[in-house]
Amino acid sequence: MFGDIPVEISPMYEGERIRAANMFVELAGPKSVGAELVLVSDNVEDGKIEVIGPELKDMEEGKRYPFGILMEISGEKLEKDLEGVIERRIHEICNYVQGFMHLNQRDKIWCRIGKDSHSKGFELKHLGQALSTLFKDEFPIIEAISITIFTEEEKVKEFVEKAVSEYRARDSKARDLSEEDVDVFYGCIMCQSFAPTHVCIITPDRPALCGGINWFDCRAAAKIDPEGPIFEIPKGDLLDPVSGEYTTLNATVADKSQSTFDKVYLHSIFGHPHTSCGCFEAVAFYIPEVDGIGIVHRDFKGDTPMGIPFSAMAGQCSGGKQVEGFAGLCIEYMRSPKFLQADGGYERIVWLPKGIKERVLESIPEELRDKIATEEDVSSIHNLKKFLNEKDHPVLKRIAELDAPVEEQVEEAGAELVEELVQFAQIPEMAIPTSGGIKIILKNAKIYAEKIIIKKK
Repeated sequence: MFGDIPVEISPMYEGERIRAANMFVELAGPKSVGAELVLVSDNVEDGKIEVIGPELKDMEEGKRYPFGILMEISGEKLEKDLEGVIERRIHEICNYVQGFMHLNQRDKIWCRIGKDSHSKGFELKHLGQALSTLFKDEFPIIEAISITIFTEEEKVKEFVEKAVSEYRARDSKARDLSEEDVDVFYGCIMCQSFAPTHVCIITPDRPALCGGINWFDCRAAAKIDPEGPIFEIPKGDLLDPVSGEYTTLNATVADKSQSTFDKVYLHSIFGHPHTSCGCFEAVAFYIPEVDGIGIVHRDFKGDTPMGIPFSAMAGQCSGGKQVEGFAGLCIEYMRSPKFLQADGGYERIVWLPKGIKERVLESIPEELRDKIATEEDVSSIHNLKKFLNEKDHPVLKRIAELDAPVEEQVEEAGAELVEELVQFAQIPEMAIPTSGGIKIILKNAKIYAEKIIIKKK
């Protein structure tokens, strides 16, 4: 099937990482531009493979280049609704190619070619041939397919602009549907080659973390490929309407994560947040000093107020982990009416990069828009506190409400008191009275205790 391609093509290469030391070139990625797009068309020249721009043999080792993949398909049973589903499979199928690493999706793709594969004569035209053959094999409804690969910078930029326009049109379609309107959700385990315990749950109110798949895309995918990585999940019983906990989602996460996790909350980063893969568009993270939540996206190059960039933040929760206080998410989820509703929604958001804030501005309540800081307003936790106080952010009220009962509880300890407490939420500052005129102040402490015993001598 692949006799004229000089490297092996097999699912066994899924999950292969190409480190910088073993890399011939990098394509697209965070320091360049790129995109992938699938379009259903009536006029497709089957088998056509075209590379517009430098081929691998014309590239310089160790450099990075812009990169785009356009896949045009046709078939009697193909519908436009299937474009996003088939497009998302580019990630999986590209990784079948020995020595080719594909990460992320849409206009955030990040690819690398290994030195060994390049030395064997591998070219981008071979990637096109592999995609053409494998997609027709995976999706028999594709009757004709043509692949265009862009590496010339201006052509890539034009292509990215076109692709982003298509993405936005797809995303807007799903916004009028809610979780209450449907009786089935969907799961996706496409990223388990890189994140073995990650289980992505897709509902009308919560698109996939990668931003590449919404509820409509999943419905189409499950119909045309019932044995594929996207599958139906009956809605089941709603255990908590605020956090978004369902019996069937808990069971699915337990099953598909090899029993690593047994609960998931759709709309919270606390308790049992959604697992995170590595393809997510952004990370929501807890800022204990202000009891607020910040969000940083993949395109942001600076540091968060906590002094670390997106890459370090992503490392805290990627790989299929469930880490309280962190959660990967897509930008489209920030437009959802259920966006982190268990945590307070936008009333809990205290910091966003300007790039995200401008993209989702219409979804932020008008009275909160000037109360959420960006990198242009603050660069540290100290400055963030000052900003929130000046703007009278709603999170200040939360801090006051959290502090009051804790201080009151400690001060009321008189005669011997034995109190069993549940796990504490993180508290920005708490004062503990002691004898001898000493006052102990805990700052930014996160305390876990099965039992606290307070005795008066």
